[in-house]
Formats: sequence, structure tokens, C-alpha cells
Amino acid sequence: MKSIGLTGGIGSGKTTVAGIFEQSGYRVYYADVRSKALLSEDEAVKAAVTALLGPAAYTADGLADRAYIAGIVFADKAKLAALNAITHPAVAKDHARWLAEIPASYGKPFVLKEAAILFEAGTDHAADAVISVYAPKSLRIARVCARDQSTPAAVRDRIRNQWPDFEKMRRSDFVIYNDGIHHLIPQVLAATRHFEARWQ
Repeated sequence: MKSIGLTGGIGSGKTTVAGIFEQSGYRVYYADVRSKALLSEDEAVKAAVTALLGPAAYTADGLADRAYIAGIVFADKAKLAALNAITHPAVAKDHARWLAEIPASYGKPFVLKEAAILFEAGTDHAADAVISVYAPKSLRIARVCARDQSTPAAVRDRIRNQWPDFEKMRRSDFVIYNDGIHHLIPQVLAATRHFEARWQ
């Protein structure tokens, strides 16, 4: 069974695209969601993050204070790299477990892994193909500010820690435009036909 990496910058709408694939019966591993969950669930991750960022990285009930963590790492590239060195192996292990649990009866030629920093983390090499979701930076900033109650400056800090769109698009096998002009469902169906024809 093949695996497709689904990526795009923050606010590009890759999770929305992933949901459309799911509605068509495809299985999707949400790396960003699982990474956030592992910050609070995985005891080894929690210990390493506490050692890196201090006890304030966690609330009194043991949950990750993601706002506190983000405020540090997105303003400090060294701390961000150190955090990624903790979380990426944990996510890789979790993803392997997820793949192993897919039943033999799954009748699709591929699964997908949604990940914002697929290229930045080097995990694109483990995928058989990559789909990028593109949206203009101004639209991405507006979406994230509305979604997370973030400030434009905070969103720009996060964007600066991700690869530029043109580089992600250049390295991808298929690009989906979520720019408010192109309709998503026909593009997802076109991507599905493209990869099904390649691998079936």
C-alpha cells in the first residue's frame, strides 16, 4: 500500500483537504494533531520537553501549555529544532503503529499523512508521493488569526519557520489550490484519479 504526504503551510487548508479524502474512504494520519497529543500523552516526550523548556511547559494537571511552548520555540530556532528532535521520533513511532493497525480489508491503493512540516522534517522521503495545498500568505494569516485568535505577527513567526510555498510546490507531485477561487472537491477528485491510475 502506498503512502501520500499531504502538506502545506499553516492556514493553507490541508486539514480541510484531508477531510475530503476521508469522506471518499481514504485513511488519513494527522501528524500535527498527533504531535500535539503526544506532548501530553507520552511520558518520555513530557520529560524531555520539561527538561528543555522548564516545568511551565505543562499545566498543573499535566497537559502541555501549547501557547507557552509556541511562544518560546517560534521565536528561537534552536529551541524549535530541539523540540522537533523530541517530537519527530515520537510521531514516527506513532505513525508506524497507525499503519500497522490498518486492516487487510482496507480497499484503497493509498493512505495519507497530513503534516505541516513534511519537507522541513525530511519525512517526505518516506512517502511515495506528496500533495501540497497552496493558499496566498495573506489569506493564510487571516485564517489562522480567526481560527486561533492569534496575532498576524505571531502567525508570521510560524510561517518564517516553514519552507516557502514555491519550494514545497516544486517538490510535490500534485498541488491543490485552496485560494478561494478554485473549488476543492474537483481538485481532490482529480488527485485521487491521478494516484489511483498510477498505483492500481
